[in-house]
Amino acid sequence: MKKIILGLSLLFIVLTTFAQEITGEWNGALKVQGMQLRLVFHITKTETGYTATMDSPDQGAKDIPMSKTSYENQVLTLELDAAKINYSGTFDNNETVTGTFNQAGMSFPLILTRKAVEKTETKRPQNPVKPYPYYSEEVTFENRNDSIILAGTLTLPKKDGKFPVVVLITGSGPQNRDEELMGHKPFLVLSDYLARKGIGVLRFDDRGTYASKGNFAKATTNDFAADVEAAVNYLKTRNDVDKKKLGLIGHSEGGIIAPIVATNCKDIKYIVLMAGTAIPGSELLLRQQALIGRASGMKEEDLRITTELNTHIYKLVNEISDKDTLKTRMTDYLLAKSKDLPYMKIQEGKSVNDIIELQLNQTISPWMLNFIRYNPASILEKVKCPVLAINGDKDLQVPSSVNLLAIEKALKKGGNKNVTTKELPGLNHLFQECKTGLPKEYGDIEQTISPLALETITNWIKEIIK
Repeated sequence: MKKIILGLSLLFIVLTTFAQEITGEWNGALKVQGMQLRLVFHITKTETGYTATMDSPDQGAKDIPMSKTSYENQVLTLELDAAKINYSGTFDNNETVTGTFNQAGMSFPLILTRKAVEKTETKRPQNPVKPYPYYSEEVTFENRNDSIILAGTLTLPKKDGKFPVVVLITGSGPQNRDEELMGHKPFLVLSDYLARKGIGVLRFDDRGTYASKGNFAKATTNDFAADVEAAVNYLKTRNDVDKKKLGLIGHSEGGIIAPIVATNCKDIKYIVLMAGTAIPGSELLLRQQALIGRASGMKEEDLRITTELNTHIYKLVNEISDKDTLKTRMTDYLLAKSKDLPYMKIQEGKSVNDIIELQLNQTISPWMLNFIRYNPASILEKVKCPVLAINGDKDLQVPSSVNLLAIEKALKKGGNKNVTTKELPGLNHLFQECKTGLPKEYGDIEQTISPLALETITNWIKEIIK
């Protein structure tokens, strides 16, 4: 997964309104793992109370409606059910709201003011600087089946000519065309590198984010695959694209999507899986939680309890198709187990039922249900084009040893004879050179993508298309 499932790439925030003076625009910024995440809230008074929407300029998100907004005794409470988020703050005066943002057991102070928050730049030496020595064009194309207009950037080595082109596929969570996360722009760096080496790139904003239309919250992996197919179809209409040299590069969830598209689009010459997976989603989540928990210093007993609980929850998800029945069974189980949960810290004004409800809404979202139930190996067995699969050996989100082996096994079971797998030493899930591999390092590391990863991908592609 691009981010930890339920992780920071899904970092939305919630706000509500207090008195009539609360209406209007409020600005704040979260400080998360060395990264500044700006937030803008728009408060509107209605006949029955207040409503609020949120913009996250640094994530390319705009006009996100809050699930719940309440204001009592000068305390503003906002909730976003789909992201397990709640915010509670006190309206100090007409100038500030001081409160705390909470998500999945993590808390961050958040102060809102009427003044816009200036962007603080983090040091990212690999980000390319204009003017670029290649051609760049803003483009739009349509997923006709879903009637969605998607927006992106096409880079070509030169303006005139016919070039090989690869489509970049983002990881989980709402991502813009640069796959921006914690101040890093991995897809901007990757596309720049490829264009300088003679390979064109199309990268685009996920549906419902930045300049692309559609509803991200209701989409599943298969919906995102349809968007990528639309991108491929668009490239086939251009005279400056070599249709015989079209490829896909998918990172994390994108590494699940790329094989789906390759089986549906026979024009795909090759695919590159960056931290892709070939094990069931439920198994991947359990491995991810154990690795990150242990590396973070989580007590073994707490880890055992959490693993036991999640194993049972995922078993229910895999066995029960009816959503209402699933929710009832999960609620009963979580209530029975709530006293044992190491992370069950009830906030003032909240109950166990409130916390469980937030967790349920996250688990039974369309994307999460599909992810837990999906086994990527079944599609990989049908992929016939050349495949490069790479992983960092310090990846705690998609552990390299089990996933590279599973990818190779599935491809070869289907008869694919052109399979290359490589474990890259010292690299994490974002393919950065790192110390521990923990996600909390991502924002502190200046490097966006290791030169080793960039060279490995580019050299392999050039061999395939020569």
